[in-house]
Amino acid sequence: MIHAVLAFDDERDAAGALAQALGVPLQLIGRHRFPDGELRLTLPTPLTGDVVLYRSLYQPNEKLVELLIAAPTARAQGAARLWLVAPYLAYMRQDIEFSPGEAISQRHIGALLARTVDGLVTVDPHLHRIASLDEVMPGCCCVALSAAPVIGAFAAAQRQRPLLLGPDGESVQWVQGAALAVSPSLDHAVCEKVRRGDHDVQVTLPAGLDLRGRDVVLVDDMASTGRTLVAAARLAFAAGAARVDVAVTHALFVGDALAQLLAAGIGTVWSTGCVPHASNAIDLTPLLAEALQQLVA
Repeated sequence: MIHAVLAFDDERDAAGALAQALGVPLQLIGRHRFPDGELRLTLPTPLTGDVVLYRSLYQPNEKLVELLIAAPTARAQGAARLWLVAPYLAYMRQDIEFSPGEAISQRHIGALLARTVDGLVTVDPHLHRIASLDEVMPGCCCVALSAAPVIGAFAAAQRQRPLLLGPDGESVQWVQGAALAVSPSLDHAVCEKVRRGDHDVQVTLPAGLDLRGRDVVLVDDMASTGRTLVAAARLAFAAGAARVDVAVTHALFVGDALAQLLAAGIGTVWSTGCVPHASNAIDLTPLLAEALQQLVA
């Protein structure tokens, strides 16, 4: 049985919604930053039973340090088991050694987290060359949820029978999951992408795809620089799309990414609350709460 949700003040709202869904109190971790940048954390005490620690790992480096301090402190204050809810799980993209000497960050961060908590609930982790999080976090109870069905239902409620379009081949699982969540299933397709650099991508539409007069929703797991989505949107408009919107799980949107999307003619950007952003419109709290209840039972 879960007894409390721990969180930091910058995620009070999201963690509070989860605590309310679980029917347990939200307890905040105090933070003090010393002049040299070190952190002093103060946890509520005592803690008992199963405790949820909510920390989404966007802009992850300092947050990982917080976890390394907060988790053993929670155990010292009485938490029997500690369950990390990290809606965005960082360092999952670097899953192989692309060139000699590169650190396989996914493997190392996964092992670190597996030693720190008893279990993890996350959403749409960037796993493309491994089968599951169990390979990344051995010995840890992991649940990787997909926001795709919720995104599909949301898009269908916002637009009349939209066509869901993935900006690249890696997005196929989210596009299909979103399209098939609606009955009858939504039309969907996936673009092809060649990436030449972090800000240089070439995208092509699948052959024979008719977008004339269609409402198109670009669907992906994350938007970082936004360049792939911009390229896909421009192609969709050139092919006759009446409207193009975007729905993503993780709204990272670094730099001028969101401005670039709007400049490309995209109407509305919707995202889940996994990463706090002005575009947050899709609530995954019920999904997270249900997964935790099943995990802890």
